[in-house]
Order: sequence, then structure tokens, then C-alpha cells
Amino acid sequence: MKPVLALVGRPNVGKSTLFNRLTKSRDAIVADYAGLTRDRHYGEGKQGKLEFIVIDTGGFEPTAETGIFKEMAKQARQAVAEADVVVFVVDVRAGLSAQDHDIARYLRTAGKKLVLAANKAEGMLEGIQLAEFFELGLGTPLAVSAAHGQGVRSLIEVAFEHLPPQDDTEEDDAEADRPIRLAVAGRPNVGKSTLINTWLGEERLVAFDLPGTTRDTIRVPFERAGQKFELIDTAGLRRKGKVFEAIEKFSVVKTLQAISDANVVLLLLDATQGVSDQDAHIAGYILDAGRAVVVAINKWDAIDSYQRGLVQRSIEQRLPFLRFAPVLPISAIKRQGLGPVWKSVAEAWASAMRKLPTPQLTRVLHEAVEFQQPPRAGAFRPKLRYAHQGGQNPPVIVIHGSSLDHVSDAYKRFLEGRFRSHFQLAGTPMRIEMKTGRNPFARTDS
Repeated sequence: MKPVLALVGRPNVGKSTLFNRLTKSRDAIVADYAGLTRDRHYGEGKQGKLEFIVIDTGGFEPTAETGIFKEMAKQARQAVAEADVVVFVVDVRAGLSAQDHDIARYLRTAGKKLVLAANKAEGMLEGIQLAEFFELGLGTPLAVSAAHGQGVRSLIEVAFEHLPPQDDTEEDDAEADRPIRLAVAGRPNVGKSTLINTWLGEERLVAFDLPGTTRDTIRVPFERAGQKFELIDTAGLRRKGKVFEAIEKFSVVKTLQAISDANVVLLLLDATQGVSDQDAHIAGYILDAGRAVVVAINKWDAIDSYQRGLVQRSIEQRLPFLRFAPVLPISAIKRQGLGPVWKSVAEAWASAMRKLPTPQLTRVLHEAVEFQQPPRAGAFRPKLRYAHQGGQNPPVIVIHGSSLDHVSDAYKRFLEGRFRSHFQLAGTPMRIEMKTGRNPFARTDS
């Protein structure tokens, strides 16, 4: 299970910039303005082979008792409760403040591993500027520059140096005796627990018409048609800003971890409510995690033909990046449409683990280039020579050639469509990596 790292600190110390650096994204809005981030924000971080979940928080004022700052403090406390490691970010250029002391006093009582990151340290000599932060009593401050990437690698190494190693089970997933880990994910009250109870034929999980009944991930062994599964019922992801109760504080991070640990994710939508922003966020996280996915629209029996058309159009508009995933209408409570779900799950898993022979990949690549060459970039036209498989779940196709840095995203999508069509890959995302060979005639300075 992926470890969790939380970023906390007072406003405008660079937490969101560090979040974007760790997740290699621009998901967190960054500006030179205090208090811009207010809710918790989750992302996928990676350093070498280590993968982890990063939580960005708003400015932390532990003593705030009213208004938005009180709610921001609640969000920060919940992020600390969810985390395995807490990175306390301070501003070297602004120096130590009374608010930093308040935060440090709270963190010392949290019982979490703490790392003190002295941000905005680019171009500054270590020593004198960092000395005052020893007053916080949190150990040696690490000089970093989130904006320039300096010291970030060392920060991650220190943060996770004593954590137990992650289980590396991906290579063994294709073994016949290993169950397929199937996670059921979605917003609260879409019928996840009801669906699993229907599969099991018993009230194994608490199902109640109240959003957020499931507080933690629950794993249930299950066998169907000789295939072993491990069903994972995830706690519903609520809208950010709505998760304040202490009993629910682990729901979001547990759901994200369950998605990361699964082989296939069944994304459950509510036909009566359509596709929301939160559904799109969950779908985006599934895609980022590279998991095979099947989309099921629950409560299909509760809407009429006009509403069904609206739901189908909303899926096309809000989830265009999941066009590869099958979309199936079901009714968990009436046991309708469940057979096709199992068939699609099996096909998605088979596609995610399919072995793609190098000769076939290369032949499909050459046929695609012959049909439509990559656009010329300036004086160069990319040359795609051969392809091979670089991984499974999701399938990774590595293409070798020259000037491949100029291959556009649109052309990569074109190639993906050709590969999908030839190998009949459904229900799984695909990664295409370009590797440009070294020019043997390029001058090298000795």
C-alpha cells in the first residue's frame, strides 16, 4: 500500500509549488498570494521506484477558532491524521514566525514522523539562514527550493528512509492462483456496498441509504466461474470541504490507496444524479494510476428513456478520457445487468496483462506510419523504427527511432488507436513512450 506524505505550513510558504514538483503536475494552483489553497488536494508522487500519495493543504493556523481559517485548520489536521510522514514547510526568506511555532507545537503532539523543509533556499548559503529554525525542535531543517527542484530528492529520501518497503507484487499478478483485485469505487451512496452484497448473496457489508456509511476499505474473497477475486469496497469519496467528521477522515486516502492496489476498478455512477465533477476526479485518478477500468451506471431502472439519453451524453462529455472503457447499465438492487459486468472485468484484466510480441508491434507501427506519417517538426520528420512492450497493467509500448521528441500527442493517440484495434485491447489505459536513439555522427567533446 502506498505511503502518504502530507505538506503542512503557514500560508504562502510554497506548499503547492512543492506539491506540483512532487507530483510532476500543475494540479495545485500556485500564485504569490497567501491562503490560495483551502481544501486538501491529493496527487500521485514518484521518486525512483518509490510511489506515494501527496496531500497538499491550505495555510495551517492551529489556533484559529472562527471562519474559513478554522475550516482550513480542520483540513490540515485531517491530512496529518491520514499521513505516514508530515513535511512541515517553512519560508527561509521570510524567517521564523510565531505561527511556525504554533504549528510545530501541534505537530510534536501528532505522533507522526516529521521532516522540516526550509523552502525558497535557492542561492542562499546553508548555515546562518537555517540556524533559527532549530528553535522549532523538529531536528535539522533541509534546505530546498520547490520552484527550482533543489534538494527535493534528498527531502523524499529522508522522509521515507525508515518506512517498510512496498510490496512489489505486480510481476506475480498473472499467476493463475493469484486473485484479481477488483475495487469498486465511486461517490457516496451510489450503491457500492449493495452491489457487492448482491454478488455475494448475503448482507456482508453494511448498506444504508445514507452517504458515507462505509468508512474504510473492506476486502472480501470471492470466486466466480473458477476465477478468484478479491473484492475491495471503498469508502465513498466526498466532495472536498465536506469531510470534517473524525470518523470519516481516512475515507479519501483509503480509497486512493485501494485504487492503486487494485488490478481492475469498477467505477460506479448513479444514473439518478448523472456524472459530477467528483466522478470525473475519481476517473482521472484511476487513469493516472494506470488501472484497468469498467464503468457501471447503477440505478438504471430508476430513470426513463429521456434521462438515460442525458446520462449517456454526460458520460461522453465529462469522461472523454475513458473512451476505452466499457460503459454498462445495471441495477444492483434488482440484480440486472451484472453478467456483462463480470465479462467486461475479465476482458479488461486480460487486456491489461496481454503480452504484445515485438514483431507484431513493429508491424502495426510500420502500417500506421505508412497510413499516416507523423507531422514534420521544422526541418525534421520523426522516424519510428520499431516497438516493443515495456510493461503490463497498464500495457506500455516503447517506440524507438529518431527525432521522437517532436511526435505530437495527437499522433500518439492515433498510434494508440491502431494498437488497440489490432490487439483488441479494451478496458485498460495504455502508455506510449518514445525513445530517441543516439546519433552516431553527432560530435562529442572529449
